Amino acid sequence: NERLGNDLKAAREAAGLTQGGLAEAIGVSRKTINTVENGVFQPSTLLALKLAGSGRSGGWWLTIATCSDVR
Repeated sequence: NERLGNDLKAAREAAGLTQGGLAEAIGVSRKTINTVENGVFQPSTLLALKLAGSGRSGGWWLTIATCSDVR
């Protein structure tokens, strides 16, 4: 999903995180973050929840992603 990847990238950058920094924070590889941002990989529910809880102010990604984007 291109929108999902764009939203994740924008939110990650707005939070001042690199792909590697976000990946480390939630316990996945940088490649996982990269493939989600590039629309190659649709995150599982577990990964989406990890992303949602990873923001510095709590849940930054979930606030910009719609429920239809997370499958």
